[in-house]
Amino acid sequence: MESGEHEGHDDHRTQVIVVGAGPAGSAAALCLARAGVEVVLLEKGAFPRDKVCGDGLTPRGVQQLVRMGVDIDAPGWTRTKGMRWVCQGRQVHIDWPRSGSQPDFGLTRSRYDFDDILARQAVAAGARLHLETKATGPLTDRAGHIVGVSAVAGPDRQPVTYRAPVVIAADGASARTALAMGLERDRSRPVATAARRYYRSEARSNDPYLELWADLLCSRTGRDLPGYGWIFPLGDGRVNVGLGALPHRGHGTVDLRATLEQWLTRLPPQWGLREENADSPLRSAALPMGFNRRPQYRRGLLLVGDSGGMVSPWSGEGIVQAMEAGEVAAETVALALHRPGGPGREQALHRYAKEVNRRWGRYYRLGNTVADLVFARYGYRPLLNRRVMASPALVRTLARLLTHGTDAPSDDLIDTVVRGLVRMVPAPAPGPGTRARGTRGGDTGRR
Repeated sequence: MESGEHEGHDDHRTQVIVVGAGPAGSAAALCLARAGVEVVLLEKGAFPRDKVCGDGLTPRGVQQLVRMGVDIDAPGWTRTKGMRWVCQGRQVHIDWPRSGSQPDFGLTRSRYDFDDILARQAVAAGARLHLETKATGPLTDRAGHIVGVSAVAGPDRQPVTYRAPVVIAADGASARTALAMGLERDRSRPVATAARRYYRSEARSNDPYLELWADLLCSRTGRDLPGYGWIFPLGDGRVNVGLGALPHRGHGTVDLRATLEQWLTRLPPQWGLREENADSPLRSAALPMGFNRRPQYRRGLLLVGDSGGMVSPWSGEGIVQAMEAGEVAAETVALALHRPGGPGREQALHRYAKEVNRRWGRYYRLGNTVADLVFARYGYRPLLNRRVMASPALVRTLARLLTHGTDAPSDDLIDTVVRGLVRMVPAPAPGPGTRARGTRGGDTGRR
């Protein structure tokens, strides 16, 4: 079902509701539809639409697009060879690994139509997409289990309800559905801020590398930026230029606009990254990081992507995690729905949080610690010191750690070292309010 098509009554029933048609929601809806599950995908906006993002995908993200059946050879996709790190007058190139377990290239594409492409993949698989339909709150039974959502649809904001035994929240950093179900953000976990702007730059638009700058200074304090700057080529005559920054209690907020302007004055004039070549306003957004909202499952509601705080504390990357989490959520739900409603189904749904933490729990726990002790205080400059930049082995190891290159076993020594380091981190405790078998009061009632 497309935008503007609403049935003649205000009560829709389905097997699964997905709130939000970003990468997480569309991935979940696509995988559910492929599994034969009846799924409704609700999106408050219309496509195409803009979204604050760096527009860059690592090979792990490319792998997810291939799994989703996206034609990455179609016009609009630009391949990248690797990353270029710049720090204190030095630069180093890191090509994407050629391990065979993932593609050996990355991609860039503007989020203006990226989400539209993924949502239409879900529709082609059988999901029903309702555009301009904003979820306004959860519907719950007497036990507090979610059984649907209320919404307003279309330009005239007509009230409508959607009912299903399972809801997947993919409504972004606002996490309205999660908040309405009592899932608060963990204030001890980081929330970064990113700002980006498009510039016309023929000189850099076809650069084969994603460029990251680690030696930027905050305009107001002169301290190291607690993050990094980026220049990502889009292959259409434009580049995406932006900054990401973590807050720190002792340093105050960062004026991203002024810091970006200060950085651009350092760049060669022939790159064209000047006000007269700007192709968009400067826009910013929050990046909820490091699993800052848990548990990822409670009382019929699964959290995916930014709604669950799944942005990487290492790099600020979030699209990959969103698509992977959407796939994991869909697989979990599809299997759970084969069980009758009650304790058995609840036990199956709880496996989602376990699988998410198996994949990212230790990696994010280590990343949260590094973000708090290093990135939020000194940025990335300490990691890209002269010794590291001069050592190809150290550079590749650090790159693999920052991008979480692969979970799969391989003969690659660097992958083995990184996986060994992450495995040394104690596993995070289960999220608050969870139990191993889902027997918390109110969790085993009528489904």
